[in-house]
Amino acid sequence: MRNRLLVAVCVLVLLLLPYAVYPVLAMKVLCFALFACAFNLLIGYTGLLSFGHAAFFGAAAYTTGYAIQTLGLSTEIALLLGMLVGGLLGLVMGVLAIRRQGIYFSMITLALAQMWYFVCLRLPQTGGEDGLQGVARGTFLGLIDLSRDISLYYVVLAITVAGFFLIVRIVHSPYGQVLKAIKDNEPRAISLGYDVNRYKLLAFVLSASLAGLAGAAKTVVLGFATLSDVHWSLSGLVILMTLVGGIETMEGPIVGAILVLFLENKLGDLGNWLSMTTHVEWFSTLGESVSLVTGVIFIGCVLMFRRGIVGEIIARVNRNA
Repeated sequence: MRNRLLVAVCVLVLLLLPYAVYPVLAMKVLCFALFACAFNLLIGYTGLLSFGHAAFFGAAAYTTGYAIQTLGLSTEIALLLGMLVGGLLGLVMGVLAIRRQGIYFSMITLALAQMWYFVCLRLPQTGGEDGLQGVARGTFLGLIDLSRDISLYYVVLAITVAGFFLIVRIVHSPYGQVLKAIKDNEPRAISLGYDVNRYKLLAFVLSASLAGLAGAAKTVVLGFATLSDVHWSLSGLVILMTLVGGIETMEGPIVGAILVLFLENKLGDLGNWLSMTTHVEWFSTLGESVSLVTGVIFIGCVLMFRRGIVGEIIARVNRNA
């Protein structure tokens, strides 16, 4: 009964969120929440730390923008195409990186992602440093006018919820149990006859595809795709979201995404308020120091919440029970 009540409250909050928060910000949070959940499928349940997930997010963002703006495809087809390109890029990168472990795997993903960054910089289809601007939202399935923020919000919400429940289904399937076994003790999984590289590669591709779906949705929401979508700093941002929220938890990446994005969006307002109330002019520049503040929060969470915010809450509830 408690779980059902919690789910009902969450559903109610999500349905009413665009009326309480700027809808575009709410949609951006949903896109990055899906991105963080996709990344958590890899690090939290497979034990693979990728430093190159921005490549999949950005590849899908560019693909969707190009498909709508230049090819004239419908929005839903462009979203699926972006997701497919993210998965295909994940397959290529996974084949090259998956046989390595630990820091070597992470460094290979970072190097490949940086190569993709320079490809996006040079390709004429991506717009170079200017990126793709003015991507039209169009309609969804020819029925829903996405030019209205509220209509688009509920479409993005449906996409995010579907992606989230797909991850839940993967984690709790027999395949997901094998992934957990590989993370906990890979040599033992090998001794039981599992082809661990094949299982890890499939997890990598699934994570890349869902990250691509998040990037594709982000392009439709904001109307542009730029080099910041494939920059290594975005890979670091999604790692921050996941670790702050709590890896190995379903809700942790969502909480981390909400915290980081709302902090980035509201830090300037908080700095101006502190400047006026304390008469300390330095606070007015607080919005320009987002990286510094998020870094401090990350250090604090690592020191005080070793399992992440949600992970610590779950651990304490289980301890008290």
